[in-house]
Amino acid sequence: MQQRTVVLPFPIDVRGTLTGLRRGPHDPSCRFGDDGIWRASRSPAGPATVRLVLDGDRVEASAWGEGAEAALDAVPNLIGIHDDDEGFDPRHPLVARLWRDFGDRRIPRSGAVTESLVSSVLEQRVTTFEARRAQQQLVARWGEPAPGPTDLLLPPDPEVLAGVAYYDLHVLGVERKRADTVRRVAANARRLDALAALPPAEAHERLLHTMGVGPWTAAMVALVALGDPDAVPVGDAHIPADVTHVLTGVAQDDDDALLEALEPFAGQRGRVVSLIVAAGLHAPRHGPRYAPRDLRDQ
Repeated sequence: MQQRTVVLPFPIDVRGTLTGLRRGPHDPSCRFGDDGIWRASRSPAGPATVRLVLDGDRVEASAWGEGAEAALDAVPNLIGIHDDDEGFDPRHPLVARLWRDFGDRRIPRSGAVTESLVSSVLEQRVTTFEARRAQQQLVARWGEPAPGPTDLLLPPDPEVLAGVAYYDLHVLGVERKRADTVRRVAANARRLDALAALPPAEAHERLLHTMGVGPWTAAMVALVALGDPDAVPVGDAHIPADVTHVLTGVAQDDDDALLEALEPFAGQRGRVVSLIVAAGLHAPRHGPRYAPRDLRDQ
């Protein structure tokens, strides 16, 4: 085990910041518990398990596994210490209040591009329940026990996932199009993970060059793996109506209206969306809606 203390330069809601990295309360690779936040992940340095415990203005980080040292080095990015809010001017009165109340939820930069991509692809065009079930079954079948004193599982090795037969993904409820994208992402894991070293906006743009990865998927990855505060999940089932309702008072289920409402916050649009989501603000619901879709698939 290796340990490190990370001093917070400003207040950070660590759990809130990392919410987007956990795929539901039963995520086999990430757990929020009374004993801290536990996360199992892979990196070029090797697999690792990290535990984060908030103690006042410090985070006590422990790590196990071959990639433990690299995982500890990545903790400041992971919890949003280097999240860049320069230029963010929340002049909208409600956004200003959200920034005051939820500004300690930062934009994380996990660097785990491939892992985030696989999870986001599984969420394309299906309900949250279906996506979470597929994620859990995929990790249970092809993941491995995570290092350290935990029962977490590592996400599957990309080399293993790239070679999985379509039928084996089909029985998890993953149809051909998503299955092919999952395997394609896994086969290109080294190139995709290298994007984490680029400026967020550039890395985000390059994600879009992967077949099967459209604006919604790329934005969801950029918001958790690349630390891009301007990423907007265009094509989401609820975000356009929720955000336009909050910013304009009129709910519009339209991506062009979403982008127009967010235009005054250019450069920080994803942060505004994240603040609205953190506050749990919603447009009036008029009936069941389908799950998020990836525009590249249309």
